[in-house]
Amino acid sequence: MKIAMIGHKDFPSRSGGVEVVVYELSTRLAARGHEVTVYNRGRQKGHNAYLEQNVRVKRIFTFKKQILNAIVYSFLATFDTIFHDFDVIHYHAIGPSVPLFLAKLFGKHTVCTVHGLNWRSDKWGGFASFYLRLGEKVAARFADEVIVLSEEEKQYFLQKYNRDSILIHNAVERITPVPCNVIREKYGLEKDSYILYVGRISPEKGPQDLLEAYQKLRLQERLVLAGPIPETEFGKEMLHKIDADPRVIRTGLVQGQELAELFSNCRLFVLPSHTEGLSLALLEAMSCGGRCLVSDIPANTVITKQYGAEFEAENSDSLAAALSKELTTPKDEELLKQEMEYVKENFDYDAVIEWHEDVYKCALNRKNEKRWEQNC
Repeated sequence: MKIAMIGHKDFPSRSGGVEVVVYELSTRLAARGHEVTVYNRGRQKGHNAYLEQNVRVKRIFTFKKQILNAIVYSFLATFDTIFHDFDVIHYHAIGPSVPLFLAKLFGKHTVCTVHGLNWRSDKWGGFASFYLRLGEKVAARFADEVIVLSEEEKQYFLQKYNRDSILIHNAVERITPVPCNVIREKYGLEKDSYILYVGRISPEKGPQDLLEAYQKLRLQERLVLAGPIPETEFGKEMLHKIDADPRVIRTGLVQGQELAELFSNCRLFVLPSHTEGLSLALLEAMSCGGRCLVSDIPANTVITKQYGAEFEAENSDSLAAALSKELTTPKDEELLKQEMEYVKENFDYDAVIEWHEDVYKCALNRKNEKRWEQNC
């Protein structure tokens, strides 16, 4: 099949959950003989089309301003797909899915993966929230197939739009536990000497709650915040608070060996999200036997089950109490071994790729009737 991917920022990249999914999906589909084209957002000079890991990369010009960036990019990328013979156009996230209806008008087969209901986040207000909701409605009404990452999202689309969707959990490339080398030299970290957060430093991810809870406690463990800090008012405020506490380490975006070491050796991994699709960072932490503490939103607890601990979302007092309890309770090594096996059995990439191929075949069999009036 000839498949186009729209919605991510860059390829190859592991800068965010959508980028990781697009990278893994595209490269693995290409390895199985499919012709995959990914549409990058870009202002850089250089070739606008090239081959990377057997995936064709096309760069679409867009503006730097965040809201214009996504809108202009997704419309221009969609217009480009109209003039090519793709079998399926796969949109990632609800914001970039607004122009999906244009692809349908030109007879294209479309799939949308909902990487979380982003409009729920405090990060988005006004026009941005409206636009995200519009993308959600367009996907529900026009996409041949809608993929969701959680049972909560599946029920949401069914109840709100009478729209059936397909549940495909994210998969994870399991991390083999490794000793401290890079992180010892770079940050002075030893095994079990720190609490770890991995993700964007943005309001909906809740790092502000973790920092506030941590600073309420006199802990010997350091706090490592591993993720990019945006040049926003929130980012500037967080940067000031982080740098004011010598116990807190900010690493920026980390990948490869350094990230594997951080996951492998943390005393506790914390995911304080206010809203999520399905956290790849959480799956990665669990894949190498990390003890996890998560906010009690369904998208988190459906993954951790009996293997992790919970606290009340958006409540720093609840998080502080949970941190204190977790750090004074010995690790259950047998439970963590079971956790690793659970991730291996339930979040496997081979199965996920095959499921996506089946979804694409279903999309190709659709006519222009409403999706929910048919069975694949």
